[in-house]
Amino acid sequence: MESKTAASSPSAVADVRRLYKAVSSSSTGEILGLKIAGDLEWWFHGPPKCHYMMKKLTGESSPGDFEFEPRNIDIVDDLVIVEGWEGAEVYWVHVWTLKDGVITQFREYFNTWLTVRDVRPLGCSGGGAAPVWQSHPQELPERSLPGLMLAI
Repeated sequence: MESKTAASSPSAVADVRRLYKAVSSSSTGEILGLKIAGDLEWWFHGPPKCHYMMKKLTGESSPGDFEFEPRNIDIVDDLVIVEGWEGAEVYWVHVWTLKDGVITQFREYFNTWLTVRDVRPLGCSGGGAAPVWQSHPQELPERSLPGLMLAI
């Protein structure tokens, strides 16, 4: 499922899809070929042992350590939000920020429900403090997890 806003870029989704394909195949060359800022801003929320994407991107993980299978990809402004889950025990959300085709920020939420809320004043484009995205894994409706809000 993909939803778009007026500011979305199909190439941003394609770039993020390429990234997941590269990390799932453990292709360091493909990962290095992606446009990732040298000063990538990284945020993580979840158990410390679950820094799986960082380990994938830095080459610290072994094949089979953890496999990311995106279930939903949505676009909100310059964010690409990717959601995935494996059974009832593992749920993750990745929020990628792309500027001119370069990944500049990455936020990883592991076993955490996420709500993205637009907090710009009502007069600004898209503003108004309304939720613009919420976690929605169909396989985990009864799971109790901590929740966070990402303000954009």
